[in-house]
Amino acid sequence: MHNYRLFITSQVVANTGVWMQRITQDWLVLRLTGSVTAVGVNAAMQFAPVVVFGLFGGVLADRYPKRMLLVVTQSVAGVLAAALAVLTLSGGVRVEHVFAVSFALGVVTAVDSPVRQVFVPELVGRAHLRSALSLNSSVFQLGGVVGPAVGGVLIAGFSEGWAFAINAVACAIVVVMLCRVRGDLLHQVPVVPRAPGQLREGLRYVRDTPAIFWAITLAAVVGLLTQNMPVVLSAFAGVVFDTGAGGFGTYTALLAVGGVLGALLATQQRTARLRTLVTLAVLLGIALVAAALAPGPVLFAVALLAAGATSLLFLIGANLLIQLGVDVALGGRVLALYVMALLGGRALGGPAIGWASEELGARLALLSFGCVLVLAAIGIGLILARTGSLRLSVRFRDRERRAVIAIAPRVVERQSVPDQAHP
Repeated sequence: MHNYRLFITSQVVANTGVWMQRITQDWLVLRLTGSVTAVGVNAAMQFAPVVVFGLFGGVLADRYPKRMLLVVTQSVAGVLAAALAVLTLSGGVRVEHVFAVSFALGVVTAVDSPVRQVFVPELVGRAHLRSALSLNSSVFQLGGVVGPAVGGVLIAGFSEGWAFAINAVACAIVVVMLCRVRGDLLHQVPVVPRAPGQLREGLRYVRDTPAIFWAITLAAVVGLLTQNMPVVLSAFAGVVFDTGAGGFGTYTALLAVGGVLGALLATQQRTARLRTLVTLAVLLGIALVAAALAPGPVLFAVALLAAGATSLLFLIGANLLIQLGVDVALGGRVLALYVMALLGGRALGGPAIGWASEELGARLALLSFGCVLVLAAIGIGLILARTGSLRLSVRFRDRERRAVIAIAPRVVERQSVPDQAHP
């Protein structure tokens, strides 16, 4: 597993750096403008390009070597981080500079995220994919623990510019490690030749594969309502509990610690089902409601841990269901649509939660988003139950070390003929 060790180590470095930069950018925007709405706009600038260019990123992931694409995206990200570091440390940074870098990094993310997802099967093969995905998610959350904590220290004691400079160095380290990945040890996946209609082909595949369609739909709802937590956490740190930059970094790190716990729990899962995803979405909404109603920082922290754990369990389940159910030749495009749904929600929800935090207050805004998530997840669950369409499970046979995917309609018994059933 030489290649995967290099890759996962590079992801520890990359995720720590990118979490640190994102949190620091949000705080820098708040310092420059004093507006939580502006923080939401910055979140939108980071993720709107994923909505616009995400499917094109998926096409690139299917069409070109993944390692080469990752080297390019990490190189560009490093240059952008270095530019923002220079602007900030020189004292010439303005909010429009931060917005511009956020948008450019969003374009990078539109390519980087689907490529990173579909590169994992090439590194480990299908037999070890489940364990690799859980470990990847754990690493992502580990970065979410370390990155915000380091960012908070740098913001409070030094300058936001040093966080950006460190991330630039981290990107350079990642590029070096990716270049050391051995091509002869990869589980080669044939690249898809250039052809017209490839975007439409991916969309049709998702439309005609109900399990993947509903998993992506749920991810879009979760992304819209929950993936902008740093925006509302900045309001809790700055206004509700008055804990400043240190508290902001701590609250974000608590979400990530919960995510690590969720990733550890996910290693015990033997199946990936839509009904599980619906349940986790409901529990995530309840955790957000509990955080909104928490009377003090301690209970707020406990609720954040629960939210982080349920969020990560949901994301791992959705990712696993899609990765193991998708046609390999369409993996990049389908996963790009999944990333669009998840991160696109951040683009749309960022300004909304920023505005709601200012106009309604941070508590009422978080309470509203949590309640809407609970109702939306229950609504999707009722639709699935009514249509009787989806009962998908992924079972892992220990002896054969392979995944078996079964999709079956719900069976409903007729009262007039008790011994018969129809789909």
